[in-house]
Amino acid sequence: MVKIITIDGPASVGKSEIAKKLSKRMSAPVLFSGRLYRAVALEVINRKIDLKDEKKITACVAYINENSLNSKKLYSSQIDKVSSQISSIKKLRSKLVSYQKKFPIKYSKTKKYVIIEGRDIGTVIFPKAKYKIFMWASSEIRAKRRALQIAKTKKTPNISQIHKSILARDNRDMTRKTAPLIPAADSYLIDTTFLDIEQTFKTIIKIVK
Repeated sequence: MVKIITIDGPASVGKSEIAKKLSKRMSAPVLFSGRLYRAVALEVINRKIDLKDEKKITACVAYINENSLNSKKLYSSQIDKVSSQISSIKKLRSKLVSYQKKFPIKYSKTKKYVIIEGRDIGTVIFPKAKYKIFMWASSEIRAKRRALQIAKTKKTPNISQIHKSILARDNRDMTRKTAPLIPAADSYLIDTTFLDIEQTFKTIIKIVK
């Protein structure tokens, strides 16, 4: 039976990069759950849907496909804000939770591991997962890491603005009523404030192996 590895944590902590490295090392398919909400957020923005119109927002799930999940337009401050806001809509969450739960089933006979990355995977989506990882880092460090990512695109990052955005996102994610950002009681907590990606990766490999 396929073993589930969940990777949760706040914005800009390195979850996606770690998930990609684990996927390559362990030949494990990975689902970036945040992209589901981002894809819906992109549809909401493109279709100019009112953020209070939960019915129309939920209907956007029907438009999600491989292209939308891999779109370069999924990463912007506007998408960050909208995806965080709509993630508390119960009917939308219900549809996307169903999508996520079907992911391991697809690989149950062909893979030893699957990886699901997000914010509530170990607490809500797969509470019985074999391995639960919760990554954390100080907001200042996460802001610096995000700034470095932006600098690679030849844009000039505003670290103060980035830091404020991260703090606001943390507050929204941790205080929302539906599936707040918290580590599962039985998760492995990894503070990456003083760890680089390679050190974090090796730590997780030790946990899994």
